[in-house]
Amino acid sequence: MTKSTKEMLPLSEAITHLLEECRMVLPGIQALFGFQLIAVFNSTFRESLTSTEQTLHLIAITLIAIAVALVMAPAALHRQTSPRAATQDFVAIASRLLLMSMFPLGVAISLDFYLIARLILNNNRVSLLLASALLLLFAILWFLLPRAQSLQKIVSGER
Repeated sequence: MTKSTKEMLPLSEAITHLLEECRMVLPGIQALFGFQLIAVFNSTFRESLTSTEQTLHLIAITLIAIAVALVMAPAALHRQTSPRAATQDFVAIASRLLLMSMFPLGVAISLDFYLIARLILNNNRVSLLLASALLLLFAILWFLLPRAQSLQKIVSGER
C-alpha cells in the first residue's frame, strides 16, 4: 500500500483554495435555488402537490437559501475583516461555514427529490425510500468518507 504525501500549503494559498471552492459550489446552489423558486409558479405545483408537500418545498427553498448564505459568508468575512491578510482563524471559520452549508444543501436536495419522485412515481413509500437513499449517499460522501480518511491517517500515524 502506498502512503500519500501531504504538503502543507502556505496560508495565503490555503485561503485562495478555500475561496475558490466556495466560488465553484455557489453557481450550482444558486441555479438550484432559481429552479425551486420557478417551480412554485408552475400549475403542477398547486394541482399535484398537497399543502404538506408544498410546505416541504418551502422548507427545501429555505434550506437552500441558508446554504447560499453559508457558502457566501467566507468571501464576505474575508472582504470585511482582513482583505489584505491571511490568518489561520479565517481558514478555520471559513472551512466550518463551507462544511455547515453541506447539511442544509443535502437535506434540501433530498426533500425536493422526494417531491419529484412522488410526482413521477405516484408512490409515497418508494419516493421516501429513494430520497432517504440519496440523503444517505450525501452523508456518506460528504461526512463519513472524509472522517474515515482522517481516522485512517491518525491510526496509521500520518499527520
